[in-house]
Amino acid sequence: MTLMAVFAHPDDESFGIGGTLARYSDDPDVRVVLLCATRGEAGEISDPGLATKERLAEVREAELRCAVEALGVDELLLLDYRDSGMAGTDDNLDPRSLNMADFDEVVGKIVYEIRRIRPDVIVTFDPTGGYGHPDHVAIHYHTRAAYSAAADPCRYPEQLQGGLTAHQAKKLYYTAIPHRFFVAVAHRMQEMGMDVPQRYLDRLEGPFGLPDGACTTDVDVEGYWDAKYKAVTCHATQLHPDSIFATLPPEVMRGLQNWECFQLAVSLVGGDEGSHDLLAGLR
Repeated sequence: MTLMAVFAHPDDESFGIGGTLARYSDDPDVRVVLLCATRGEAGEISDPGLATKERLAEVREAELRCAVEALGVDELLLLDYRDSGMAGTDDNLDPRSLNMADFDEVVGKIVYEIRRIRPDVIVTFDPTGGYGHPDHVAIHYHTRAAYSAAADPCRYPEQLQGGLTAHQAKKLYYTAIPHRFFVAVAHRMQEMGMDVPQRYLDRLEGPFGLPDGACTTDVDVEGYWDAKYKAVTCHATQLHPDSIFATLPPEVMRGLQNWECFQLAVSLVGGDEGSHDLLAGLR
């Protein structure tokens, strides 16, 4: 069995579904592959002593490799696009960015890896990208298109001349932090007498994360939270002083993140009713 996760930036894999990646990496019958579209060079830097803007891509790739090792991921792939930055920034218009890349070109690169790796299950962001980041939204649509195109021998036929064959993954999942998580974080911080950062208050009102009812498959990752936390701490440049990982004690975060939420978008093997396994119906 092979599980393939497709995300936009270093840290997407850890903050979002690190527990799930660690859980399946720990299964001897499952191979886990992570594809990351950029090196996150437009990100903020939590501590100027950790990196400069000029070296941020290099530093964040090293952080990603640290996280991949912590999670036990079997293979890491990079697509080499530039981080597009947050919505409304000049980075959005950089011709090297994922945001500006030709849609069919990006899809073709993902199709190539799907045909080479031949995953049973693919995971990517939901259509909102979790919180609307242009690259998160873009990689959702690229991956959704690639899921179908990889199975069609008429799409990107030049790949087949090199020995690859069309491949149909059996399931496609979307992941995002469910709305209930933001509610729980705000409630816990208030209980502890802490000020809730405005961005979390905004997420209680805005269209952030998956609606709670959209989570078809909650994966129990309590036993893998330590691996997730270790992977998160690898991304030191992205651990800002007011982030929940920096402000809330690890034991509190463990209680808030013992499940990870997925929405089954496409399945050729039936639904996930009553299951907490992304490989349900496949084994």
